[in-house]
Amino acid sequence: MAQVIPELEEELRALDLELEEGDITKKGYDKRRTQLLSKYLAPAPTSTADPKRVLRVHQADDNVSSASSRDDFRAESLLRLEGARRESAASSNGTMSRQSNAYDLSASSQPPTHASRFIQQQVGGLGRQSSMPSMEDRRNTLTVATGSGSGDNSRAQSLMHQDFAFNPEQQGAYTAAPDTRASTLLDSQGYFSDFAGQQREEQDNYGGHMHRYSDSGVTSPTAQVPPPFLGAGQLAGGAAVHLMPLEPRDVPFTICDPHDVNIEMMRFENIAMVLRHRAKTTPKQAAYWVLDNKGKELVSITWEKLASRAEKVAQVIRDKSSLYRGDRVALIYTENEIIEFTVALLGCFIAGVVAVPINDLNNYNRLNVVLTSTQAHLALTTEANLKNFQRDITAAKQNWPRGVEWWKTNEFGSYHPKKKGEEPPLVVPDLAYIEFSTAPTGDLRGVVMSHKTIMHQMATLTAMITTATSNSRNDTFNPNLRDKQGHLVTGTRHGETILTYLDPRQSIGMIHGVLMNVYGGHTVYYIDQRTVETPGLYAHLITKYRVNLMVADYPGLKRVVINYQADPMTTRNFKKGMEPNFSTVKLCMIDTLTVDPEFHELLADRWLRPLRNPRAREVVAPMLCLPEHGGMAISMRDWLGGEERMGCPLIHEADRDKQGEEADKKDSGANSSRTGFGSSLIGGGSKSSKKEKVIDDLGEVLLDKEALKTNDVVVLAMGAEAREKAASYPNAVRCGAFGYPIPDATLAVVDPESGLLCSPNTVGEIWVDSPSLSGGFWALPRHTEIIFHARPFCFNQGNPTPTALDMEFLRTGLLGCVIEGKVYVLGLYEDRLRQRVEWVEHGLAVQEHRYYFVQHLILTIMRNVPKIHDCSAFDCFVNDEHLPVLLLETASASTAPLTSGGPPQQPDIPLLDQLADRAIEVLLQEHQLRVYCVMITAPGVLPRVVKNGRREIGNMLCRKEFDRGSLPCVHVKFGVERAVQNLAVGEDIEGGIWSPISSAMRNELLFEQEKQWSGADYREVVIDDRTSTSLSNFTNIFDLMQWRVARQADELAYCTVDGRGKEGKPLPWKKFDLRVASVAMYLKNKVKIKPSDHVVLMYTHSEEYVFAVYACMVLGAIAIPVAPLDQNRLSEDAPAFLHIVADMSVKAVICNTEVNDLFKAKMVSQHLKQSAQYLKTHIPPVYNTTKPPKQSHSCRDLGLTINRNWISSTNPVIIWTYWTPDQRRVSVQLGHDTLFGMCKVQKQTFQMTSSKPVLGCVRSTIGIGFLHTCLMGVYNGCGTYIMSPLDFAQNPHQLFMALSRYKVKDTYATTQMLDFAMGNTSGKGFSLHELRNLMISTEARPRQDIFAKMRMHFAQTGLDRTAINTVYSHVLNPMISSKSYMSIEPIELFLDTRALRRGLVYPVDPDTEPGALCVQDSGMVPISTRVAIVNPESNQLCHVGEYGEIWVQSEACAKSFYMSKQVFDEERFNGRLAGANSEELYVRTGDLGFLHNVTRPIGANNQPVEMQILFVLGNIGETFEINGLNHFPIDIENSIERCHGNITPGGCAVFQAGGLVVVVVEVRQKSWLASMVPVIVNAVLNEHQIITDIVAFVGPGDFPRSRLAEKQRGKILASWVTRKLRTIAQFGIRDPDGEGTFFDARRASTMLGRTSMQEPRSSIAPSDIQQSPAPATRNETMSHRSSIMPEIPLNLPQNDFHIDTSEFLDRRPSSHGASIADTPAVALNDRPYSLQHSDSHELPTHYHEDHAYQGSDAKFFDPNADPEQPYGPYSPQVSSDNLHEASSGRPRLSLANPDNYDGTDSNSNTPTTATNTATPTSVYPINTLAVTNDTDSPDSGSPFRDQGNPFEVPAGVPSWYVQTQSNQRTASPVTKARALLPSQMQQNVNTGNTYSAVTTTTSPYQSATLSPRYGGESVYERDVHRIPRKPSPSPSREMLRQDADQGLQPGGGRNVRQSMDVKSMSSVRRRYDGSGWGD
Repeated sequence: MAQVIPELEEELRALDLELEEGDITKKGYDKRRTQLLSKYLAPAPTSTADPKRVLRVHQADDNVSSASSRDDFRAESLLRLEGARRESAASSNGTMSRQSNAYDLSASSQPPTHASRFIQQQVGGLGRQSSMPSMEDRRNTLTVATGSGSGDNSRAQSLMHQDFAFNPEQQGAYTAAPDTRASTLLDSQGYFSDFAGQQREEQDNYGGHMHRYSDSGVTSPTAQVPPPFLGAGQLAGGAAVHLMPLEPRDVPFTICDPHDVNIEMMRFENIAMVLRHRAKTTPKQAAYWVLDNKGKELVSITWEKLASRAEKVAQVIRDKSSLYRGDRVALIYTENEIIEFTVALLGCFIAGVVAVPINDLNNYNRLNVVLTSTQAHLALTTEANLKNFQRDITAAKQNWPRGVEWWKTNEFGSYHPKKKGEEPPLVVPDLAYIEFSTAPTGDLRGVVMSHKTIMHQMATLTAMITTATSNSRNDTFNPNLRDKQGHLVTGTRHGETILTYLDPRQSIGMIHGVLMNVYGGHTVYYIDQRTVETPGLYAHLITKYRVNLMVADYPGLKRVVINYQADPMTTRNFKKGMEPNFSTVKLCMIDTLTVDPEFHELLADRWLRPLRNPRAREVVAPMLCLPEHGGMAISMRDWLGGEERMGCPLIHEADRDKQGEEADKKDSGANSSRTGFGSSLIGGGSKSSKKEKVIDDLGEVLLDKEALKTNDVVVLAMGAEAREKAASYPNAVRCGAFGYPIPDATLAVVDPESGLLCSPNTVGEIWVDSPSLSGGFWALPRHTEIIFHARPFCFNQGNPTPTALDMEFLRTGLLGCVIEGKVYVLGLYEDRLRQRVEWVEHGLAVQEHRYYFVQHLILTIMRNVPKIHDCSAFDCFVNDEHLPVLLLETASASTAPLTSGGPPQQPDIPLLDQLADRAIEVLLQEHQLRVYCVMITAPGVLPRVVKNGRREIGNMLCRKEFDRGSLPCVHVKFGVERAVQNLAVGEDIEGGIWSPISSAMRNELLFEQEKQWSGADYREVVIDDRTSTSLSNFTNIFDLMQWRVARQADELAYCTVDGRGKEGKPLPWKKFDLRVASVAMYLKNKVKIKPSDHVVLMYTHSEEYVFAVYACMVLGAIAIPVAPLDQNRLSEDAPAFLHIVADMSVKAVICNTEVNDLFKAKMVSQHLKQSAQYLKTHIPPVYNTTKPPKQSHSCRDLGLTINRNWISSTNPVIIWTYWTPDQRRVSVQLGHDTLFGMCKVQKQTFQMTSSKPVLGCVRSTIGIGFLHTCLMGVYNGCGTYIMSPLDFAQNPHQLFMALSRYKVKDTYATTQMLDFAMGNTSGKGFSLHELRNLMISTEARPRQDIFAKMRMHFAQTGLDRTAINTVYSHVLNPMISSKSYMSIEPIELFLDTRALRRGLVYPVDPDTEPGALCVQDSGMVPISTRVAIVNPESNQLCHVGEYGEIWVQSEACAKSFYMSKQVFDEERFNGRLAGANSEELYVRTGDLGFLHNVTRPIGANNQPVEMQILFVLGNIGETFEINGLNHFPIDIENSIERCHGNITPGGCAVFQAGGLVVVVVEVRQKSWLASMVPVIVNAVLNEHQIITDIVAFVGPGDFPRSRLAEKQRGKILASWVTRKLRTIAQFGIRDPDGEGTFFDARRASTMLGRTSMQEPRSSIAPSDIQQSPAPATRNETMSHRSSIMPEIPLNLPQNDFHIDTSEFLDRRPSSHGASIADTPAVALNDRPYSLQHSDSHELPTHYHEDHAYQGSDAKFFDPNADPEQPYGPYSPQVSSDNLHEASSGRPRLSLANPDNYDGTDSNSNTPTTATNTATPTSVYPINTLAVTNDTDSPDSGSPFRDQGNPFEVPAGVPSWYVQTQSNQRTASPVTKARALLPSQMQQNVNTGNTYSAVTTTTSPYQSATLSPRYGGESVYERDVHRIPRKPSPSPSREMLRQDADQGLQPGGGRNVRQSMDVKSMSSVRRRYDGSGWGD
């Protein structure tokens, strides 16, 4: 600035004066000052053109090096398009906001653009930025308004100041805005955070997800962090090679008015000014013609009329509305109302308001979103639209949009000024309109467009269109010649004629049909879209109106061309005397995202050229538009030239050699002035390095399809050669070019995932920067920052740190590449699928992704698969990999009725399955794409997106509906065998997590950790708090009751409370004794009860029940408390009651009046009689003890005392009968010592005293309910209040009132009753501050929600949060652990599910591991109790960090199951720890859990206290194993129930049957079940890494549940196995014939796991392993598998409800030489059947088809009884020759053998396994068992006998025994190691010592990947447990592996058990618990 410019000094002085006087804000001052500097200090033109004009004419001798830098070119281009302003505009003097920062060039918070750097260089600002701003700076840009940056044209000034809350009349003239696209936004509003002054930062239901891109990596755009550093190896060759952004081209001439070349368009600041100019200069020229679908002219309007009507609309808005400048106005018009729409749009421009076009009137919700988000209070429309809209809203019963005023613009008329020629002043805001568009993801977003952006767009498009000449080849005049003003001599002197049918309300349709028309003064002929469907009509209109510019799209043009090809004469003879002539057509502009070069060839050569267009191939001009970002075209063919300035190679490597050879042969002047499609026509005269092409070159290439899969661009041929070779290259993709980027644009190709600039010849996302583009979204600041202001990264030489470019770009979402400077697009980001591929190369695992474009897949499908209407594809991210999903629309899937009102069609499922298979195979063969899922729907039902008025399948919308499970899918087909790769694999696939191999690996991992067992607080003496008497002096509870009677005779013993809260008559101890004596004497004298008689106590919850309990005690009778029969479930309760009577030889039933009346009820009595008749049993007499003969003497006076023999621990006193949800009975006998021990534990643990009463309510027949109802009041010496469950159900409020009234300190409840109470009563009106311990009994994993619900519901009652406690109850001990009085809230642990499946416990942070499993603790162990966590196989204590079976040692434990002589049941009570004192016995619960130490500040003065907490995971009998990993069904079911809203809560069951994982789901609605299947499969696969094999759906009410709404898993399984489950649909997931990695191996491993050479799972201690036991014989060998869930490898008969599962099941070849003895024998419910050898066995179906229980009443159906004799107690038994228990060795707890049952007298023995002795899925080789000489026939007891083994599958499911001959074969070990695939290495990583993967040759896959692995760290998680390990003293895993492979036992002895052929094995085995014993 050494030279002084007087004009600049004067204007700067005047500007300073305005600032001092307060006429302008500081921000306005900075902007005005910058404008002045840019005007006077702009670079001088280098040509001889008019010096007053900033734009210069591009001269032929210009060179790239003539400018100082590329920045100068970009800046000059930006300035030339608009030009400098002649004079400074007046500043605004209104109430402008003053909250912006000062303009400071040196403190930019935004990166400068090329234009800003140019200005900085001129004024001495900052130089080029080279580093990325800090995250803090970038974060500040979202909220802090900055006006600084890089000058007037800087993108830093992307948000200009504007205050919309002022009156336009108070404002001055319009101030010019900066010239970049970023200037669309406002500085003071922080990226649209408050566009209207009242906007929320994010609108509800507006904007959608942050962006469309993947955010799984560290370089996610959302994270805004740079990509990872480069390694030393990557930097060895220098910096990474990037394709730098293409620099913008120059516009080599001035943009002038087509009607007057002397008028430069730069003089107009906005479209409103241009409109007024058109009305003055060409008033009578037609602006619009609207034609109907038949080509008839409907309406037209001239420029004068158009401007007059627009002025009128503006006048009405200004005068009659209360809108301020910048307020939003909605425009609601139909597509054909282009004139009315244009009038309203231009009227808004003139009035200074922001137009909001709304196109989708049918979507009322989106209309509301647009109106709400923009705060539009005025809507312009027409009368017809308003009526239709009002009608539709009324019909849909919707509310009219609130706060919106509706105006009908067709009634406004024209504007008549008061004075002729008077024009209102134009005061317009920066924003012009907001265009709402739908992203591919379905999100609705508004793109803001400023007036400056519009003018940039129009100037750019005009420059590109102007260069398209209409002269023919015969015309020798050079079209590049210009006049002295720089105008093309061949340029037009009039406007163009535009023919369009694109929607004029949005995108490129509005740009060309409205804005471009006004800007250029053209004439638009708008036709209906249906016009193209009439053959010849479209061509006729082109000829009739001499169209110059055609604006169209592919669907319309394809229809026209196809019609012409079908019948050319129809087009030629459409109008007599007017033959089609396209000679006037300059350009056929096609709106598209991808180019179809094959159609271009057809369009040019077969339609345009025959219809007389001499430039047919040059006319075709595809436009690359951005419909999501305003619709502007960013690339289109032009003849501007200057492509050598873009800075990219213009000659591709493939053509360099060829061009050199042809250079000498070509004539230097031939075709030098013209090129073909996509290249420049400006030869210039300078030496150009670009290759010269023929005129008809369409700019297309052949790309290698395989290279595109890796994002590489390999060009096989170009241009004409590409067209010629397209047919001979089957593996090539023909791709067409759009052309060069628009002249003012900077374009970059960027990796969409990492943000790095791509290298040359690489597919990436196209990022573009141009002043012609919008600056952001409306009211979505974060979206704007990420999408419109993205910054790419690049690596510099020698620097491993990526640096950000100092440029900002718009992310288009388009994937493509740049070849020779031209843009090639392959599709949207959403249209690219990815799939991971893995292989092993040179011993190293290789993992890469392959990429596929949906368009290529669609073409393949449509060409090769018949009957397909349309299709699409997308990928879903499941289980850490992208899985392709294919959608097919076919008429074969239509269910529409053939006739009106007729029944719906039934789709041809086999045909649909064939179509899906064909599609899968085609894509695999041609693209090597492994399809995961194919979904088939009817035509036209998939979600569509609207593009230019046409509906296309939106694959992202489909994916959204796919994730929701709401696609209208008819059929679904899976290809999981090939698609799914990274399934988890355990350490020992055959043995599971409890095998010696897996256990040894965990031991090595956790070697230094402590063992898991709790301490024990044994208390021998219990002192009564009132008398200080030791309660240990008493041996039974009855004697203690007598002592209470003697010491406190008149104190309250019992009292009842009814449902109204009214107390019954208090019962003191003395009267209590008398009532007990009365009942006892009644039973003794009347009922003749004797000692050891069995008596059923069936009472309602009352005092009479307690009297009966003590009466039976004193008489020595065995009391069996049973709940009353339920009249609504007599089909279950009646057989159960009668089986108790029969099995236990019940002598009498005693009851009260209510139950006695129930027995006398006609329905009950008849049901019992008929049931007893069928079951061949008797009904015992029923006695009512409510009113026995009164006694005046006490029990002792009557001689009623306890015999000393009765207090023996083996003598039963009470029989607790537990009923599982499956109605299985488990009977536990309790002696006096056990009852006393239970009371002792309760009292001592809870410090219960005589001053606080107890209250009994529910479940008084078993568990804690029995203790509190009958015993604890006696034991504590306190009163007991009794409330009936019926009264509680009628009025739950009274229970809490009673707790509050009587100040109960300790009570119990169940989750079901609490849920009922919270749902039916309010948590107020009573006080619970005295309640210190509310015990919630649970027998499994505690519910996580119950605590929070209780705390919130009873918050007003004073219930302490620490008073809500869970109690872990068990059938053998009512309280194993409790949270009571721990003074802490529930402790939640989040466990890594991957570790849990391997038997490990690894807590994680839920924030970093969102998929972690949350478990809640079950409290601490009570007094006199010890808990140990034990390995169920080896009986060794588990280490901290793993889970095992919970063993309990307590005085409160039951001693045995009742009447069970099974050794298995005895061992349940004789658990001995390996290596510990053998005298210490534990009770094995069969539940899995672990102990965990926590520290809480609950001590004195908040001192930390360490506590040992028990966590219960679930029953081992419910778990099952897949691929050697353990799974809890409850977790899988929870995942499934959460995944879809149509699934009933608690309506899912998962189990294994025949080696298949079956999912049964109850649904609310039965429509579109096929769409739910992928959601279920994905949920299980994603969260549990397993594939479900069958998904079955049942209707509402068909899902078996108990009376407490618990899942009846056993009945579900039994119904499934016997094909009685009423399913409404079933879907097979896995193809039985498919060859997959995991599935073949899983089938093999499942079978091998049952017969493999594996050591029996006995108690293995380190010392035991060192020994060498004697080899076991084959008959003594039993296969082992830790899966507890059922597995039935047998084929079942098919019926109407089930799919044929035979193809899923294992098959065995027939053995022709087998003897009769070798014929498989199958026993169903102990009934033998002989099956012939065949590939598959089908069970006889007559037992439920022929018989169908004829003659029997369905209400008496016993689902657990024999099908032949459903009510008979006996059934035929299998011969004892085949089924025998092993003669020696430890009892096999994993097998329940029925042969040792006594079948003659079922009353003397009640085994714990019913007729389903080995459970429905315990199929094992009979001849592998030791045969004994035991001739006892199996017991044939009833199905309802005691189920003492809680690990069993419920009774009623048929047992299968298959006798087979094993094919012995020794698996030879393979010593060669094999590298694992990356997905397997994620699960199995060995660090430390490496070992060879020893495999067998049984299965190819098994030998490759699934062999058990050893070495170093656990194969599970190298990062899960970071526990230092030392060498374990136990044998190493390598030794175990070697021994196993050599057929040796761990100790070194030879193991004679050898692996069996998979095909010859049909034996499956199920372990009941984890305690399988070996020999």
